[in-house]
Amino acid sequence: MKKTIVFLLFCLIAVLAQAQTDTRREVELVTDSGTIRIALYNETPLHRDNFLKHVQAGDYDGVLFHRVIKDFMVQAGDLASKTAKAGQMLGDTPEAYSIPAEICFPKLYHKRGALAAAREGDNVNPERASSSTQFYIVWGQKFSDQQLEWAQSRIDKYTDGKAKLTPELCETYKTLGGTPHLDGSYTVFGEVLEGLGIVEKIQRTATDDNDRPINDIRIVTAKVVK
Repeated sequence: MKKTIVFLLFCLIAVLAQAQTDTRREVELVTDSGTIRIALYNETPLHRDNFLKHVQAGDYDGVLFHRVIKDFMVQAGDLASKTAKAGQMLGDTPEAYSIPAEICFPKLYHKRGALAAAREGDNVNPERASSSTQFYIVWGQKFSDQQLEWAQSRIDKYTDGKAKLTPELCETYKTLGGTPHLDGSYTVFGEVLEGLGIVEKIQRTATDDNDRPINDIRIVTAKVVK
């Protein structure tokens, strides 16, 4: 009887531990264009914890979406953007550290609404380590079969043919949309739960020659909500 009780308690602890592991932390980005709610993936713990650290420290309060490309993505997290002058080029602010890549493709991929880490190019960053502060949210577009073939050729080039789009991913890119050509090269560490319409609105904004919105779009506050 005692062994049975001990076994049941062990099972209960295991279930509770698994439930805790499966629970995703969530963050709200309250922008001056609306609120975006994001879930962070447990499969990328270094990126998850780093993002939470910045949110809890208030580092993202006041930063701009400094790089916006229509039908592609919206990028934020340059801490110097808080006090940037109109027209100032952003995105190259020195950072104290980088985050080792946690590329979990094909489980985590660049579907519409994906949250991913910005980084420097392969020529200076062959390990594909991520920026410690800058991130982007994917908007992208819906891909045809022919466009997916192009995306796969690009993925092959940058991953030495090691990353392949699965039929399930291809279907998502055809029906939901995204940026499949980035798969296998950048760390995806979360996704939008609510506020995808806000992302759409931001990515449509007019920008200058450096892809910075002509009229500033700002994250007013970022807060952990779960």
